[in-house]
Amino acid sequence: MDTTTLAATAAAMLADGKGLLAMDESNPTADKRFAALGIPQTPEMRRAYRDMIVTAPGLAESIGGAILYDETIRSTTFAGQPFARALEAVGIIPGIKVDAGARPLALHDGELVTEGLDGLRERLADYASMGARFAKWRAVITIDDARDAPSRGGLEANAHALARYAALCQEAGIVPIVEPEVLMDGAHTLARCAAVTERALSFVFEALRTQRVLLEGMILKPNMVLPGLECPTQDGAGDVADATVRVFRRVVPAAVGGIAFLSGGQSAADASARLNAMHVRHRGELPWPLAFSFARAIQDPAMKAWGGRSENVAAAQQALVERARLNRLARQGEYAAAMETPASTGATGQ
Repeated sequence: MDTTTLAATAAAMLADGKGLLAMDESNPTADKRFAALGIPQTPEMRRAYRDMIVTAPGLAESIGGAILYDETIRSTTFAGQPFARALEAVGIIPGIKVDAGARPLALHDGELVTEGLDGLRERLADYASMGARFAKWRAVITIDDARDAPSRGGLEANAHALARYAALCQEAGIVPIVEPEVLMDGAHTLARCAAVTERALSFVFEALRTQRVLLEGMILKPNMVLPGLECPTQDGAGDVADATVRVFRRVVPAAVGGIAFLSGGQSAADASARLNAMHVRHRGELPWPLAFSFARAIQDPAMKAWGGRSENVAAAQQALVERARLNRLARQGEYAAAMETPASTGATGQ
C-alpha cells in the first residue's frame, strides 16, 4: 500500500475549498429522474446529460473530484474522450461507485446491507486502469424505532462491509469514500438522528481500524444530523450545524483525510445553508476538511434547465457551475441565502 499517494490523493480531492460531485446515479435512478422531467430514458440521453456535466466550463473551480457510474466510466464524451480522462484534463479527480446496492439483511426486518464485495479486487484493478483514483461504497441505515432499527447486527454488518471495501481499495491504490448514510425518512427528531449517527460511526471506525485502513487515505461521506422529513420540528441551520459538528468531533478521528457530506434529499439551498453554518459557527474547531459530496443538491437545477434539449446545454452548465460555486462559498462560511437565484435553486426550467 502506497500510503503517501493515498493520503495525497485524499487531500487533493478536497483541496482549495473544493468539494465532490456525485454523478454516480444508477441507470434506474437516472431514468426515474429523467421520466419526472419528460426526458427520454435512453443510454444516449444519459450520455448527453453526463457530457453536459463534465464539459461545463469552470466546474473545476469548485469541484475537486467526481464520482462516476460504471456506464459512464466505460463511455466517452461526444468529443470522443473517455469521461475519466476528460475530468482529469480539467483538474477534476475521477472516481467510481463500486457497491452493488443495498439488499434486505436476513433476520433483520426493515434493515439493509450493501453488497458487492465478491470480485471487488478484480473490479478495482479494472477501474484503476480506466483512470479511477478513488471509489465509493454506500451503506443505508434506517431509523425505525418500531422495529428497533438500526440494530447492532445491522450496524455491524454494514460497518464490516465498508471496512472490507476500504481495505481492498487501498490495496489497489484507490482512495475509498466511506459512506454510512442515516436516512432522512421518518419522523425522528434531531436528537435521535444524532444518537444513531454517532453510534453508526463508532461501529464504522472500529471496523476500519480492525481492517487496517489508513485513515489519512480515506474520505468519510456521512449524512448531516437532521430531523426526519416527517418530524413536526424542523430545526434551523444553526442547530443542525451544532449537532452535526458535535457528533463528528466525538467519533471521527482527526487523522481522517476529510469529511464530505452527502445531501440525502435536502434541497439545494438547505444543504448549502447548513454547510455554511458549520463553518461560521465552528471555525477553528474542525480537525479535518469539512466539505460536500452532493448529487441532487448540485445537479437538480442543471437537470431541470437542461430538460433533455441540446439548445439548453449552456444554461444548464451555468446552473451547475453556479450551484457548485455556492457550495464552495458555504465551505468557506461565505454563503448567504440572498445569493440564490431561480436558476441556482432549479425554480426555472422544465
